[in-house]
Amino acid sequence: MINANRIVPIQNVDLLSLYATALKIAQVSVTKISATNPGEFTQTASGNTVFCDEPVKKFNFIAGVTSAKVYFVAAYDYEEFTVNGTPATTAGVSVEKDSSTLYTATLSSGTLTFAKVGL
Repeated sequence: MINANRIVPIQNVDLLSLYATALKIAQVSVTKISATNPGEFTQTASGNTVFCDEPVKKFNFIAGVTSAKVYFVAAYDYEEFTVNGTPATTAGVSVEKDSSTLYTATLSSGTLTFAKVGL
């Protein structure tokens, strides 16, 4: 990005804001979720569609959450999604630790399915 005759690097926060705006324009209804610690998120309710407000290192669905959809960008130190602290059974695409690709993680019937989001 060029600003006042100098190059300004684009930050992850800018990219996440851009993704959130694109989802809004596409009329995808999401609720922003904030990390409990840097890069660490916890989902406490079923049926929600959430957007992580920073790159994800770890994401945990607490016991009782049976369905949810998460829009996220994986951090460079991304580890995993868990269900009640146990590594989730996953399907779909592999998650790249690039801090730039937007993914969805859809929890249904005990399986977490990852997909790249095309905007």
